[in-house]
Amino acid sequence: MRDVVAAILALLLLFVAASLAATLQYYRRRRERQRRELRARGQTIVAEIPAEEGLKFFTFDDGCFYYGEQAIPKGQVRAVRVLVNGSPIAASISRRFPPTTVALPLSFEDQPEGLARDRWDVAIESAEGALMVACGAIRERVSQELARKVFEAVKSEIESPDARAGR
Repeated sequence: MRDVVAAILALLLLFVAASLAATLQYYRRRRERQRRELRARGQTIVAEIPAEEGLKFFTFDDGCFYYGEQAIPKGQVRAVRVLVNGSPIAASISRRFPPTTVALPLSFEDQPEGLARDRWDVAIESAEGALMVACGAIRERVSQELARKVFEAVKSEIESPDARAGR
């Protein structure tokens, strides 16, 4: 009797493991399909950001930045800020538009300790409003690295010579 129960338990565990593996493959294929679709549209993937409904991609092409389905034309970006728990720690402001009256830090210093569980966001301000890219509060500096990638992509665009010349 004990051998029968052990065999049933082993089969049950094998079934659960196979089910988990199949689910993992499904999500992996779906994510790869999303990547291919974005590349086919001419978008470059900057970061894959965890969200409640799965992953959101932060991408860009020649004319816009995209966070999921939201688009921000590159020519309308006024400023980008990295926020930790809602407080700015780094910013870059476009020279194309009149400067803001608030002085913010203009560099992104590495924060190796003490901020591992804080909420990291990137605020992108454009002529049409602000977009909050929620990078999360994941341990092991994952959220900080996501915020850094998004910030650097937008910063390099608004500080490029073409952006300063108004092109």
